Amino acid sequence: MRIHIATDHAGLDLSHHLITHLRAAGHEVIDHGPQTYAALDDYPAFCINAAQATVDDRESGVEALGVVFGGSGNGEQMAANKVSGARAALVWNLSTARLAREHNDANVISIGAREHTIAEATSFIDAFIAEPFSDEERHTRRIRQLGEYERTKTIAGKDVDGR
Repeated sequence: MRIHIATDHAGLDLSHHLITHLRAAGHEVIDHGPQTYAALDDYPAFCINAAQATVDDRESGVEALGVVFGGSGNGEQMAANKVSGARAALVWNLSTARLAREHNDANVISIGAREHTIAEATSFIDAFIAEPFSDEERHTRRIRQLGEYERTKTIAGKDVDGR
C-alpha cells in the first residue's frame, strides 16, 4: 500500500521512525515533509499535500492512505479535511484508529505526536492501515451524505441548507 505522510517540526522524530517502520512492513512511503527541523514551519501545506495525494491515488485506483501528525493532531486533521474527498480522523487510541476505518472509511489518520509515545502512535497507524471498511449500508449512506454536502453544500432530505 502507498502511505502518504506529513507532519511539522513537532512530529519530525515520529516521521523518521514511521518511514523506516512502514517501509519495513512493505509499504511504499511518500514523505510530504518537512525533511528537516524548522521550529517555525507550518503544517497546512504539508498535510494538504499528503491528503490530496492520498485522494488522487485512491481515485486512480491506487491503494493508498494518509498519515498526518503534529503537536496535537488537531490542526493537521483540519488541514487534511480541507481536501475534497479526504476523510481525516483524529485518533487517540486503538479503538478510534480502527473505528475511523471500519465505520467512516477514513483515508487519512491524524495523531498528536506530543500526546503519545512513538510506540503508541505506531500501533495506532498499524491498526488504522490493517482495518478494512465494514461496507455496511448505514456507514456507506453517511459517507455519501458527507460527499454530497462537500459537492453541493446540502444533504437532500436532511434539512441542511449550507448557509
